[in-house]
Amino acid sequence: MLKEFIQRLRALALRLRRVERRELREFRRWAETTDRLVHLSVLVFVPLLIGLVTLLSNAVPALSFLLFPPLASGSYTLFANPRGKYADPGQFVAGLTIGAACGLGALWVSSAFLTVPAGQLRVAAGAAVLATLATGLITWPFDIEEPSAYSTALLALLVQPAQRLAFLGSIFLASSLVAVVFVVWRNRFYDRRATVLYESTTGDDHVLVPMRGDHAHATAMLAARLAAAHEAGKVVLLDIVPDTEAAEAERAMLNGGAGAGGVEAAGVDQADEVSDALRERVDRLESRAATVETRVGVPCQVVVAAGEEPAAATLQAAESTNCDLIAAPYESEHGALTAYLRQLFRGRTDVLVHRSRNGRTRWRRVLVPVRRASDVAHHMVDFAVRLAGGSGRVAVATCIGDGGDRRRAESMLADLVEPFAGAIETRVSGADIRSFLAGTAEAYDLVVIGASRDRSAASRLIAPPTFERLDDIETDVAIVDRSH
Repeated sequence: MLKEFIQRLRALALRLRRVERRELREFRRWAETTDRLVHLSVLVFVPLLIGLVTLLSNAVPALSFLLFPPLASGSYTLFANPRGKYADPGQFVAGLTIGAACGLGALWVSSAFLTVPAGQLRVAAGAAVLATLATGLITWPFDIEEPSAYSTALLALLVQPAQRLAFLGSIFLASSLVAVVFVVWRNRFYDRRATVLYESTTGDDHVLVPMRGDHAHATAMLAARLAAAHEAGKVVLLDIVPDTEAAEAERAMLNGGAGAGGVEAAGVDQADEVSDALRERVDRLESRAATVETRVGVPCQVVVAAGEEPAAATLQAAESTNCDLIAAPYESEHGALTAYLRQLFRGRTDVLVHRSRNGRTRWRRVLVPVRRASDVAHHMVDFAVRLAGGSGRVAVATCIGDGGDRRRAESMLADLVEPFAGAIETRVSGADIRSFLAGTAEAYDLVVIGASRDRSAASRLIAPPTFERLDDIETDVAIVDRSH
């Protein structure tokens, strides 16, 4: 009984760990978009920084509570738009400090020359005018305009005479503390979010290619160029045969030829006799693997899988060879993806379906149409940058239709491409996606598009996925899907 109870506890712990990993992965993908990341950072850092300054204020009586309102609003301005006009740490500190100095100067003038209304929290109207005017006149020519500087200037008018110097010093020190934290966060995390947070840029370096169809060699080259972006990249060419005996014979032949071709294989016992057709098949696989290694410089392995269900065999092979991406040649029936590809999309491995038009093996001009910022969109842009290389050209576009918000679309695209290295063009079109691609796709070597797995069944019924409506476009297409 005790042993059985312990086993149940272990099983429960394993299940809970799997749930925890899955939830953490889902949260990480949800937080990948720049907009959500910024909002989360505001929710975390602004309250923590204000709390820290509050602790210091409680410990040091000379620190005035009047510094908190402008400090909170200024901190929000920094973190809410890390690359915006007012996201300059030096400008933030100088603006708040100058605002405080201008307010204290106006307070001195009003005390000396103006009539101050009776009451502890009353100030002369002329002092308020002078404080804001001086703040604008000083910050403008030095290009250190800071919105919170005006609130600092006005709050300084309420400072008691004995606390004026302490107020000015506390504004400088508190704003400097916020600025230091912001700089560290922006440089170490926000600007590096593609490598720190985005799963797409750190994975997909081991690529499995099912050798199916007439253009499998082109898909293998595409997979190799994706894998070449990482030092640990490799390509696995997969041949699927229907029965175990045929698989064993092919593995045996691959083992026998491994020394000459420089290709690893999952081999078993040597077969005594092989047919000419099998020899031709093996030679073709070895030749393609050697071509990949020679032209791209990525290690290439050949494996053989047996199974009556090709999709299940492919997914199993991806797991056994530790591949995190399946790059499969495009297949269609009756204008839609084949059952084989649809089953791959339902698996737990990322999938890229490559439709080759003419066997192209180099893609220097890549177009990435997106609907919104998401982990899939990051995936697509990352793939495009890898394929285009340093000398290529990548364009990321979105279609807003007649009544779309162009400003919001431009901001979304800017946030989407900012974390990626290289010059990336962004385009906002007022046309629908099909018309846009019909007019522009032929100027590019490849169109990278999402699989639209996040759409509802009703939405798919009304309008099929975009990739199923691109038969008339004479350009290579890559359909990207992330596992869930």
